[in-house]
Amino acid sequence: MSRRRGGGLLVAGTTSDAGKSVVTAGICRWLSRQGVKVAPFKGQNMSLNSFVTREGAEIGRAQAMQAQAARVEPSALMNPVLLKPGSDRSSQVVLMGKPVGELSARGYHGGRQQALLGTVVECLEELRGTYEAVICEGAGSPAEINLRRTDIVNMGIARAARFPVVVVGDIDRGGVFAQFFGTTALLGPEDQDLVAGYLVNKFRGDVTLLEPGLDMLQQLTGRPTLGVLPYAHGLGIDEEDGLRVSLRGAVRESVVAPPVGEDVLRVAVCAVPLMSNFTDVDALAAEPGVVVRFVDRPEELADADLVVLPGTRGTVKALAWLRERGLADAIVRRAAEGRPVLGVCGGYQALGRHIVDDVESKAGAVDGLGVLPVRVRFAAEKTLARPVGKALGERVEGYEIHHGVAEVLGGEAFLSDDDGRSLDGCRVGAVWGTHWHGSLESDGFRRAFLREVAAAAGRRFVPAPDTSFGALREEQLDRLGDLIEEHADTDALLRLIENGPPQGLPFVPPGAP
Repeated sequence: MSRRRGGGLLVAGTTSDAGKSVVTAGICRWLSRQGVKVAPFKGQNMSLNSFVTREGAEIGRAQAMQAQAARVEPSALMNPVLLKPGSDRSSQVVLMGKPVGELSARGYHGGRQQALLGTVVECLEELRGTYEAVICEGAGSPAEINLRRTDIVNMGIARAARFPVVVVGDIDRGGVFAQFFGTTALLGPEDQDLVAGYLVNKFRGDVTLLEPGLDMLQQLTGRPTLGVLPYAHGLGIDEEDGLRVSLRGAVRESVVAPPVGEDVLRVAVCAVPLMSNFTDVDALAAEPGVVVRFVDRPEELADADLVVLPGTRGTVKALAWLRERGLADAIVRRAAEGRPVLGVCGGYQALGRHIVDDVESKAGAVDGLGVLPVRVRFAAEKTLARPVGKALGERVEGYEIHHGVAEVLGGEAFLSDDDGRSLDGCRVGAVWGTHWHGSLESDGFRRAFLREVAAAAGRRFVPAPDTSFGALREEQLDRLGDLIEEHADTDALLRLIENGPPQGLPFVPPGAP
């Protein structure tokens, strides 16, 4: 590829969860292998899975994962607008990595969104001035005709940048030909001029059986299919549009390796409302012999060796949910019996004695579960940080995203600096709490923590001595790059990135109403 400055394309999807995030990451990894300086971009993201950049900006975890695929440092430029749902009708708006307020869906789409188009375009142009290629990810479907007027993430950004668009469809769900045709046919002429082709995702079987349909699709739309990506297990990494698990199924699609010791270790994660950064438990699921499940009933905690209360965008709402379902009482009993419990961020706050929240839920004073001697007061300013410390004799790295400020009134510090001074969290017996997301990705600390859990649970579980979560993540990203390299028309993708949309693409009626 010639090093023309600032090329790129938009990866759109026929639906949410069509595979846009992983396809974008795969293209980034493939381009990086070719020596192309590439960056990911998503103008607007709606997700409760977020990450903190080194400069202290909050962005979607999917874009942080894509930056890792591109082998570049994530930046707020890569995700200038992040929406963090607080209910079915409102979200916190994070602009350039910092929260700027709560808006209803009507208020956002009614004017605020379109006003942000200038900021989004400026960020994309800044990336184009630095990188040789920018791979943009769309959101939902570009054919959401009720939202097209204010769109800043699909065809709106593609038209502003004159980027070609590749539409991804999930054939595993069925109806992919209708999705491709209908998506194209519901776009106006100027938008259709940018739709350069299609990518079939998650195909199982003999691709030759699919080819007649692909030929017919090209005859109907005048656009080629640029690849058929096979179904690949275990690639649901850092996704944004929902929980990739059944509540009573194993986390992700990971193949659980046999345990090193005599026992497995069972981890139950409470699937609280507005669960955020549930990716925290991916590092546990990567350990041989650790079985991670999401649960929503108290009886499902009975055989768990560790119960995890994960992060949530609604700590007070999560507490009410835990009490309504009887999970709160089960967790309190576990703590009294000395059985392991871990709370992360909102889960840590819920384990405390008392919460004063005039910011997130505006519920005022609320009692926590009372198993950790901690008081929490919600501050208007959000804490965004990338801390480093020690716990259980091991180095720990993490990231913080929270409004709640914890006052620890007893117990032991969970995370400390090199001199033993408390940095965060609290421990009482076999109950731990911390605001730090991502701490379990630190391999030495994770192994030490699992040894403590196993001892408290009475399990003859032994952590594998050589599991590297970072290496496993790199393997996953390489597999995404392999999918693109082996199953997509990479020559055609390079031409699109370098030269822009093809000329003379036919109009598919009826077009946008």
